[in-house]
Amino acid sequence: MKTDQSKELFRRAVERIPGGVNSPVRAFRSVGGSPRFIARAAGSKLWDVDGNEYIDYIGSWGPMILGHADPRVTEAVQRAAERGTSFGAVTEREVEMAELICSMVPSVEMVRMVNSGTEATMSAIRLARAYTGREKIIKFEGCYHGHADPFLIKAGSGAMTHGTPDSPGVPASVVSATLSARFNDINSVESLMNNHKVAAVIVEPVVGNMGCVPPGDRFLPALRALCTKHQTVLILDEVMTGFRLAPGGAQELYDIRADLTTLGKVIGGGLPVGAYGGKKEIMEMISPQGPVYQAGTLSGNPLAIAAGLETLRILNGDRSIYADLEKKAAFLESGIRRNISMTGVACAYQRVGSMGTLFFSERPVSDYDTAGACDTVRFGRYFVSMLGHGIYGPPSQFEAAFLSAAHSEEDLSATIAANRTVLESLSVD
Repeated sequence: MKTDQSKELFRRAVERIPGGVNSPVRAFRSVGGSPRFIARAAGSKLWDVDGNEYIDYIGSWGPMILGHADPRVTEAVQRAAERGTSFGAVTEREVEMAELICSMVPSVEMVRMVNSGTEATMSAIRLARAYTGREKIIKFEGCYHGHADPFLIKAGSGAMTHGTPDSPGVPASVVSATLSARFNDINSVESLMNNHKVAAVIVEPVVGNMGCVPPGDRFLPALRALCTKHQTVLILDEVMTGFRLAPGGAQELYDIRADLTTLGKVIGGGLPVGAYGGKKEIMEMISPQGPVYQAGTLSGNPLAIAAGLETLRILNGDRSIYADLEKKAAFLESGIRRNISMTGVACAYQRVGSMGTLFFSERPVSDYDTAGACDTVRFGRYFVSMLGHGIYGPPSQFEAAFLSAAHSEEDLSATIAANRTVLESLSVD
């Protein structure tokens, strides 16, 4: 496997880009070596600038549910680009996007488009505070809701990977209104809500930013009940899970309704996008209809809307895609679990739908503390070895991997074979 051009590009990148990357999770610092510079992608595959081919399990961190460069999506973007890349004015497609989102996610009665998941979550928090007249919010240790100041407390993902769970530059006065609870521990939430007037609880219904961590059987219903009891806004951060786990996201999968929902990734079809939506009585408080200000020059950008709308139409029109994804994911999980059993390496494989994580842990991961106990050194060796076998997974123990509709049985079988070889090598370390 050649890496000469990637190494030279990284040498140049670190001179002009902090850390050589434009998002920390792209760095290989926690696993060793330098990142591969990707030249192109198609279907389930990536090719780097050195000509190496990889089976991709990042999928741009979730958006590429149909696979890379799906011809239907790329054609929609091309048609949109021919008509203009940005107008700064309203378009018909924005209305169609709002109508489709609301039809697919019943808890969303109105929706506002933005440009990123971070914009969506910080806007939802502002809206919840205005609606309730309260200031404090509850987030969960290990959940990541973007890099806005109120969320950077035990924020999971890149923060866990790079050892900076709290970011310098965040004013103490801002985070003083953020309370932290333990994921999958409803008692920790109840204690906080009994002692504070809480505007909102925000949670990833399935955590993807400390690896794939599913909710316990009664956790989400109990959270819904608590928020209803205390007249607190429940915000489900479905930036990652929205339209990936089911047509109606995690809310459909777990039969729960949020007051506000944040979305991203899949709804942009690979282009920069975000959205937040929910109950009409809450959403009507947003300017210009109400007093809560939020704006964005590129919100509802015609290229992003074209890609996202085409993606959602495909998913909504052929819901067998989700059954196929579940079948593929179950096949991959079965193979990996069989390899774990055969090699005896201390691992825990966790999956919900088409997202999953192989944790180097002796016990299942259910919260921030159990995630933090993983053997990240062994994970780093695993990642590098898998990369050498042509398998491109997340370069962090604390990120979920993703399957797409484009992954073939041959891809999955090759991944299972590589997994076995690498686990066998780790078993004798």
